[in-house]
Amino acid sequence: MGIGGISIWQLLIVLAIVIMIFGTKKLKTLGSDLGSAVKGFRQSVTDKTEDKGAEETVQKSEAVEEEAAASTADAATAEKTEAKEKV
Repeated sequence: MGIGGISIWQLLIVLAIVIMIFGTKKLKTLGSDLGSAVKGFRQSVTDKTEDKGAEETVQKSEAVEEEAAASTADAATAEKTEAKEKV
């Protein structure tokens, strides 16, 4: 018994018919196209997960920079207020 109730002999007959209809060159081209499509899909999935991690890092660094800028602005405002009070 083969895969899903199909014997090896039945699979070989189907394979022989497919080769006779399409030819070996078309099957080779079809296989390489399918392989490159799968490879491209894997790369795009991997790139998206890496991009997502990079975006989170950028967002965190931007938040830290905004906090630093806000604290610097608060310090400058406090210094100006102290200078005015002294005058």
